[in-house]
Amino acid sequence: MIDAIKAIAAQLIVLHHLAWYGPMSDSAAGLASGLHEVQLWLGEYGRLAVAAFFACGGFLATQALSVRGLPEGKSPSRLIVQRYLRLAGPYAVALVLAVVAAAWARQLMTHESIGAPPTVMQFLAHLFLLHDVLKFEALSAGVWYVAIDFQLYALLVLLLWTAGHVGRRRANPENRISFIRTSIFVPLLVVGGVMASLFYFNRKMPWDVTALYFFGVYGLGVIAGWAARSRRPYAWLSLVAVLGCAALWLDYRPRVALALAVALVLGMAHLHLRNCCARPFVDYLSRTSYALFLVHFPVCLLVNAVFQQWAPHAPLMNAFGVLLAWGASNVAAALFYRHVEMRLAGWQLRLAAFLRALQPATGFATARAERGVK
Repeated sequence: MIDAIKAIAAQLIVLHHLAWYGPMSDSAAGLASGLHEVQLWLGEYGRLAVAAFFACGGFLATQALSVRGLPEGKSPSRLIVQRYLRLAGPYAVALVLAVVAAAWARQLMTHESIGAPPTVMQFLAHLFLLHDVLKFEALSAGVWYVAIDFQLYALLVLLLWTAGHVGRRRANPENRISFIRTSIFVPLLVVGGVMASLFYFNRKMPWDVTALYFFGVYGLGVIAGWAARSRRPYAWLSLVAVLGCAALWLDYRPRVALALAVALVLGMAHLHLRNCCARPFVDYLSRTSYALFLVHFPVCLLVNAVFQQWAPHAPLMNAFGVLLAWGASNVAAALFYRHVEMRLAGWQLRLAAFLRALQPATGFATARAERGVK
């Protein structure tokens, strides 16, 4: 179910950007009024698929971040750095591709979707996922999502770490009072964050460059993930329904409604569809969804530029160009996943293994030095 949602959402994001940016879709829409309606729908509602990604991200985060708090032996800084490194490697490569594609497209056409040549500070702000916070123009259409996804994970980790300290968590399993405090403070703090986001921050557009704006939809996925791993799943899922419905009653927002539906579907599917057969094609589209998110905009920009140069006023050719850009984006995502994302992940694993191997030797040398001092 997660694979299917991620696969569909990723394709909708590509189609949304094809409808929203670039001149090809405007020209192709002239073929029929129905195509114009499809373009308007994708331009307006296709972006809501990001809410499904956030709900899935919150659900998947609970595989390591349980209702009891952070994993044993894991500091918040270590978890946050690991998350950044996982995202930042492919993301940095995609930024370079976006800059190169924009430079090429700038020679072929003039369009609002092509930004100005980037400055050093602008590129560094993107690299550290601070471009929206610092008010820099985006280098690609999908980079804001990467920054918000990282912020959401970091915010969840910090909430769990804070709850553990407030609850005075101890390693001693006989300390029942400590365990009760932790089991209360962790969900209370997370649910409080979800409520603050849904009832206040998500209704204020100036906050949309921070995780506070999106933590409500992310947190619904987190609570649904805890439900799937709880002895009382329906109590947790009822909490998801109550929070989501209350937020919609206060202020109806389609992105919140979609995230609520996705969170409930994932929670119920985990309980009742555990033996569902996997679909290799859907699984592959899901695994390459992050790569597709990173590389589709440069590909679509280049295809738009080429067709604008060769056939600017040919609706049929531009309709073919839209389909070509969609297919080329998926091919580029498959290549990027295999040759960039997977290789970087392998290098990170080897580096982590090397650092772990150094730890015993470092500890032995430190102990010898201490004995020498004594």
